Amino acid sequence: MKALCWHGRGDIRCDTVPDPTIEDARDVILKVTACAICGSDLHLMDGQMPTMESGDILGHEFMGEVVDTGSAISTFKKGDRVVVPFNINCGECRMCRLGNWSCCLRSNRNGEMAAKMFGYPTAGLFGYAHITGGYAGGQAEYVRVPMADVAPMKVPEGMDDEHALFLTDILPTGWQAIDHCDLEGGEIVAIWGAGPVGLFAIKSAVIKGAGRIIAIDTVPERIALARQAGATDIIDFAKEDVMERIKEISSGQGADCVVDCVGMESVAGHGMFSVVSAIQEKLTSNQRPYALEQMIQAVRPCGIVSIPGVYAGPIPINMGALVQKGLTIKSGQTHVKRYLEPLAKLIQDGTIDPTFLITHRSTKLEDGPELYKTFRDKKDNCVKVVFHPN
Repeated sequence: MKALCWHGRGDIRCDTVPDPTIEDARDVILKVTACAICGSDLHLMDGQMPTMESGDILGHEFMGEVVDTGSAISTFKKGDRVVVPFNINCGECRMCRLGNWSCCLRSNRNGEMAAKMFGYPTAGLFGYAHITGGYAGGQAEYVRVPMADVAPMKVPEGMDDEHALFLTDILPTGWQAIDHCDLEGGEIVAIWGAGPVGLFAIKSAVIKGAGRIIAIDTVPERIALARQAGATDIIDFAKEDVMERIKEISSGQGADCVVDCVGMESVAGHGMFSVVSAIQEKLTSNQRPYALEQMIQAVRPCGIVSIPGVYAGPIPINMGALVQKGLTIKSGQTHVKRYLEPLAKLIQDGTIDPTFLITHRSTKLEDGPELYKTFRDKKDNCVKVVFHPN
């Protein structure tokens, strides 16, 4: 089969690789009908995530049609259309029983490696480095889904692939980011980054009753989509002083909640935040998470800092500001299974149309290497890439 594979920093190739097979009674094999490039895939492309190996199959946003099942699978049958969360869940450990799906203690088959870095294992992830299990991803014609009796969901009747696809990651991630803000209605929410997760965070903030929603970015097409998603205020950080504008918007009080939809990009990635950060690193001789630092300054005392953005390792942050201001940090990979059914209902009733941010489509995985570069470099007004490989 064809698959998009990582071969080193900046080196993504469309390879011919062996088809996946059933390895466990709880496995399902899917024929992939839709998959996407995620912003966090760019972290892999840029070499920011450790433990990648040449030939690893990429992709954690995918869905498809069941073509084979293990003997223990009764939830799905051949021909069913299935959407698959990016994290893998055993359904049996304490974290799964608590509904903390992204912290599953058993699904990461390299859990000892993760525990050395994080203290405890975290869930296995599709297509995302060996520290998260080394599982083959879904930017491929076929994919093996382990523990398929727990997290995956049958696509609701009448829902097409493009409306279902983003249930795998970015829609629940944007939703959880705002869920962490504990909105009661009328709050000022500031969101750094108007990429796909940031756009869904804006949509979620609208639905959950935020009073004002500030989107912070500098890419014109993202700013346009942020307005379309419901942002009431835009700050172009390349042209304006972010702190001063937030003070102006909030009458000097600060944002009630701030949301980091940038993550590692602001430390050593491919966006404008990384340029500003690189300059500061030369001046201060240490790595600075520029966007996160801004957020900690911009949120009001006793406010909430929500971090759905991906980070791979230690970074310095202003603990003095966190403690003196009494801030609450809520972070983590998304507990996708927790949100699948309620978000599917919001799609079905028309509250959310997740397809609005798709800018590039292809039926050929062979187009993948160039589309990775287009997405990374923000060329051709690219915001989101979707493949239909079968």
